[in-house]
Amino acid sequence: MRRLVYYVGMSIDGFIAGPDGEVDFFPVTPDVLEFFREHCPDVLPTHVREQLGIDAANRNFDTVIQGRRTYEPALEIGVTSPYAHLRQYVVSGGLGESPDPAVEIVSGDPLAKIRELKAEEGRDIYLAGGARLAGTLLPEIDDLVIKLYPVVAGTGIPLFGADFSPVHFELTGTRPLEGGMVVLTYRKK
Repeated sequence: MRRLVYYVGMSIDGFIAGPDGEVDFFPVTPDVLEFFREHCPDVLPTHVREQLGIDAANRNFDTVIQGRRTYEPALEIGVTSPYAHLRQYVVSGGLGESPDPAVEIVSGDPLAKIRELKAEEGRDIYLAGGARLAGTLLPEIDDLVIKLYPVVAGTGIPLFGADFSPVHFELTGTRPLEGGMVVLTYRKK
């Protein structure tokens, strides 16, 4: 069965973005770019892959699911299919019709959609965010890959937007990079 993997960057104090969705405070050093190029080019948006000259096959994922707030920055720069190299789903109760035929809008139960996708053959499913969607999908998240950046945000959007409901994971790997980022991998117990 396919796994749902929440692959996300986070500050030391647990925020995936600033209060208004800012992510430009996360340091993108050459070692971080090399990590993406070597280990997970599939999590980079297609237009970013092109800018970085990455033409690698997908290594981990063939599907991405994201919330509307995560999708909107792409729309703001005129990109309607940000992950053209993956099957794309956007969870939104208010978006209505998709702005791109390659992007399917999930307006119903996202848990049901994830269960349907996990039952299919294929590679794992990349949960791109955001916090509220991650909180909703927490019962179905199998793995966490947290890129822990050496920065304190102070406030912002937390890793999960969910009610108190502890879910236990076990640490399965750590990979420190020269610039200070540490990649932490967890598997649900």
